Amino acid sequence: MDWITKRAELSGEKTAIIDIFYNRKLSYKQLDIQVNRWANIFRAYQIKKGDRVAVIAPNQAELFEIMFACGKIGAIFVPLNWRLSEEELKYILADSSPSLIVFNERYDDRVKTLAIDTIPLLSISNPPNVEITNWKWDDHKEEEPWLIIYTGGTTGLPKGVVLSYRAVTWNAINTVVSWGLTEDEITLNYMPMFHSGGINALSIPILFNGGTVVIGDQFNPVEALKNLNRYQCTIALFVPTMYHMMQQTEEFEKLDFPSMKAFVSGGAPCPFSIYDKFAAKGLPFREGYGLTEAGPNNFYISPKEAMEKRGSVGKPMMFNDVKIVDEQGKEILNNGVGELLIRGKHLFTKYWNKDQTTAETLKNGWLHTGDFAKRDEEGYFYIVGRKKDVIITGGENVYPLEIEQWLLQHEAIDEVAVVGIPDEKWGERIVAFVSLKGTDLSENELKDYCEKKLAKFKVPKAFVSVDQLPKTPVGKIDKKALMDVLSEQTEQS
Repeated sequence: MDWITKRAELSGEKTAIIDIFYNRKLSYKQLDIQVNRWANIFRAYQIKKGDRVAVIAPNQAELFEIMFACGKIGAIFVPLNWRLSEEELKYILADSSPSLIVFNERYDDRVKTLAIDTIPLLSISNPPNVEITNWKWDDHKEEEPWLIIYTGGTTGLPKGVVLSYRAVTWNAINTVVSWGLTEDEITLNYMPMFHSGGINALSIPILFNGGTVVIGDQFNPVEALKNLNRYQCTIALFVPTMYHMMQQTEEFEKLDFPSMKAFVSGGAPCPFSIYDKFAAKGLPFREGYGLTEAGPNNFYISPKEAMEKRGSVGKPMMFNDVKIVDEQGKEILNNGVGELLIRGKHLFTKYWNKDQTTAETLKNGWLHTGDFAKRDEEGYFYIVGRKKDVIITGGENVYPLEIEQWLLQHEAIDEVAVVGIPDEKWGERIVAFVSLKGTDLSENELKDYCEKKLAKFKVPKAFVSVDQLPKTPVGKIDKKALMDVLSEQTEQS
């Protein structure tokens, strides 16, 4: 279904997109015209059904125009993470084999260094003039691919997650219904639009439902807070690192946010200190859970429930099923920890060119997320941590998130990351990296603090003080980089 044209018919004069940096404002009717323009441009470049169109650009309105234009003609939209290394981008281009690369001039040098002579290049700001005819949505089946989003994992090469028309549409439907979104929603999006959180978490559901998406380019905590009020936003998604930065500003203390119905945190488990600061101001805050392969939206919890059950992502949404299983695949009920599995029409189709990895991840219609979770007696789910991050020390399973949440409640600690390193005696040894708020804490003081709350085997054997923890392109703490630091130190010693 060509729902961007349908939305233009239903909500033609309503504002669809506000692009802050490029000073553009598009109604739904204007958006549909631009989508048709890009569809005609792609036809002029002989882009046909199934061809990939790669785009390297910052957050800007044209990304939505190009994505929907790809949908019109049956092409596949491939947004590129401009923060990746040249080697990683070359790998993605080789893997996806695009028929066209569309680029913002900001990345002109990056595109040239890729030296892909066989792929045509098209500047976003200087496309050819074409006659704009109204393209009807091509006759594609709902299971056919619309997007390939390459995951920005901290290990291995990026994987191309294929999202079908069905997956994107049902994530929108599920989010609108389960989160109670209305046509009056206005969201501010600083999440990078080369990732699912920037395109698919709130933006597409809100456009699907006739609301407004305000696009921010480079995240600045002060400007982000001001823009929430300036544009009378009702809901917004940020990662915990962004919230942490926002809460350190004077603007967070001074401003009220009368139009905001929900501040949503996603991308990584949220420190309880962030909950505390929202609660102190009486602001509606809640946590979500998602991944590129599943929507990304899967749970809902109201802000009131979120404060009562801190750390919970809530209950499954209307149109997806979830369960927790042990290593034998047997379902685990209340309070037991196991791997989270998800099923629904919003799931990805496959990993591009990776059939074996797809088969290992999608089994009998269930997505094996690789995340450990638990469910309480009232049916609320909690994410415990990544399966690969679990530390086995002295025969005991230790979940880093539990230690991290406790350490973050110490008033002198700014950021923390807990990892396990090989140890001849214990199997793995727990190490905590801590960034302090300008004060000194000795290792003994940190251990004493941990022993007040944690079982002895969960107390880190070592603490490493760092000025700042390394981050991935989407603002998550990069534990692989920390492990590399430890490996280098071990080799040098």
